[in-house]
Amino acid sequence: MLAARTGAAGSQISEENPKLRKQSVFAVGGKDKSPKKASENVKDGSPSASGQSQLRARQLALLREVEMNWYLKLCDLSTEQTTACVTGMPHRNLGKSGLRVSCLGLGTWVTFGGQISDEVAERLMTIAYESGVNLFDTAEVYAAGKAETILGSIIKKKGWRRSSLVITTKLYWGGKAETERGLSRKHIIEEIVRAMTHVINQGMAMYWGTSRWSAMEIMEAYSVARQFNMIPPVCEQAEYHLFQREKVEVQLPELYHKIGVGAVTWSPLACGIISGKYGNGVPESSRASLKCYQWLKERIVSEEGRKQQNKLKDLSPIAERLGCTLPQLAVAWCLRNEGVSSVLLGSSTPEQLIENLGAIQVLPKMTSHVVTEIDNILRNKPYSKKDYRS
Repeated sequence: MLAARTGAAGSQISEENPKLRKQSVFAVGGKDKSPKKASENVKDGSPSASGQSQLRARQLALLREVEMNWYLKLCDLSTEQTTACVTGMPHRNLGKSGLRVSCLGLGTWVTFGGQISDEVAERLMTIAYESGVNLFDTAEVYAAGKAETILGSIIKKKGWRRSSLVITTKLYWGGKAETERGLSRKHIIEEIVRAMTHVINQGMAMYWGTSRWSAMEIMEAYSVARQFNMIPPVCEQAEYHLFQREKVEVQLPELYHKIGVGAVTWSPLACGIISGKYGNGVPESSRASLKCYQWLKERIVSEEGRKQQNKLKDLSPIAERLGCTLPQLAVAWCLRNEGVSSVLLGSSTPEQLIENLGAIQVLPKMTSHVVTEIDNILRNKPYSKKDYRS
């Protein structure tokens, strides 16, 4: 999968700083036929827009189940033999496209080609794959391109069927020269939407999306695609965790219902802040102790950072009651949002990845009561226009 980044010409960016990452994203999969959206204007007494959406979702789920059972019977297989059943990994549609992705994916930012060795990278991918993960995310800028190379080499070495994987990558900051970065005609043909459509039509990717784009930018890309009979984006890759909620919980749901754009979220542990390792300061062996992560250290030791650590301490009893760790609770909290197609995990050790994958077992325990408890501690739940009207 290929990705493209957008930004001001001539500006500089550090791949270590997530605040500055802004890019377009591709995803590989089958061709999609997006379902028509439910009408937003309903008369008094008729089901609400959310009720119609839930009904439509149930109908689509039932249809997928019927189609899957028919296909399995045709191939002389059973549901017990599918990856989702064997591993217990739930799969969701990427937005309103037909592409099915594991609700947990593996990211390669910082780790592949940098923080970990190639051997550890292979071990992490093996654990993820055997756990039912089919979504692997990278970018051309990660470790100056090494992350993409390592990812591809491991897939080739393991002999995994390419059709069983969804590989996403991002582009924009590809090199130091002016002609090696950006989204100009020299870099990837012409404007973003036209370029993405060309890449898909050439068979180099099956879907494309955006990363760290505003709702207005995504809507503009969709409008351009529709106006000139081109292919619109199907997802937005956004930061989402206990302390970063506005975009995924307020802006993206509206885009999903209007134009079918789904959410692939990253940094569920807020660059390790939610892991609990920074409760008593910055350990010497941690990422925040590195010179290139001074911005992360400043965030942790700030007044806001100390408040966040206190809130994490208040969340610990909830995690203990649910029989999970704080990181597992944080990842499951992200997954409880039905608008999230997949959550990208970033792990530097097999033990950490196995722990985070365990969030799948916590997801059924994320009842409305538990979510309300968490909201009462965080006190940062964003409100949409719908909330204000009600």
